[in-house]
Amino acid sequence: MSVAAITETRQYLTFTLAEETFAVDVAKVREILEFTSITKVPRTPDFMRGVINLRGSVVPVMDMRLKFGMAETEKTVDTCIIVVEVLHEEEIIVLGALADSVQEVFELEPGDIEPAPKIGTRLNTDFIQGMGKHDGQFIMILDIDRTFSGDDLAAAGGVVGEAA
Repeated sequence: MSVAAITETRQYLTFTLAEETFAVDVAKVREILEFTSITKVPRTPDFMRGVINLRGSVVPVMDMRLKFGMAETEKTVDTCIIVVEVLHEEEIIVLGALADSVQEVFELEPGDIEPAPKIGTRLNTDFIQGMGKHDGQFIMILDIDRTFSGDDLAAAGGVVGEAA
């Protein structure tokens, strides 16, 4: 989804990774959990930290810092898991996104969102829906459906299938 597709005011949940602030459409957020024990699954990508048991369901947990080429998320009092619904090939996949902290939920008008910058041809920024302006700072708005590739989601689905 591009910035042009945003034609109405939407609510966004902001969270931090290192010193950067990111946002995701609250319509994609199922819930926010305190950091809990994550069971490591062998032979998965580094950014897939493992799985958690969410009321009897197996939910893969992705380390957003590792996914974006940062250092691994360290457990602190603020570390949390944002449970999101990702649309992949007409199927909803529930994932946990590990974040340093959750900030706030706020509304953004379409006029407060600019297109994501084009950073050369070799870097893929399709997962950035746009750059929102809030309280004098830019916030990267993620298109959570594009943040993870088909291979990432296939690995996540395989993990859930094996655990079930």
